[in-house]
Amino acid sequence: MEVPILKQGHYLIASIQSALTDEDLLQLRGNLMEKVSKFRIRGVIIDVSALDVLDSFACRILRATAQMTALRGAQTVVVGIQPDVAFAMTQLGLSLKGVTTMLDLEEGLALLDSQTKGGGDRGG
Repeated sequence: MEVPILKQGHYLIASIQSALTDEDLLQLRGNLMEKVSKFRIRGVIIDVSALDVLDSFACRILRATAQMTALRGAQTVVVGIQPDVAFAMTQLGLSLKGVTTMLDLEEGLALLDSQTKGGGDRGG
């Protein structure tokens, strides 16, 4: 299942609506990297609020995506990790070390706005 990616000004917003296969996660990473380069993106938000599980592969892909976008000059923020998911991740020793996380999309956008130059231009 392809994850929709919305371009909003200098930001990309990827909203994961359901559990993804490993191939879907790899495709998401590739699509984000392509769009970061093509549109000179400054910030990426990955919304995982609809997910009730983040496994070790998903965590690795999210970390790798954040590292890759940073090398291209864009900050990645993961938003919407549910309390039960955070608890399970902690119990399983999974982490998103090095990845910025925020409570929700609104906070993610506010963070990117405050950390990127010209972030107030979200006109599309």
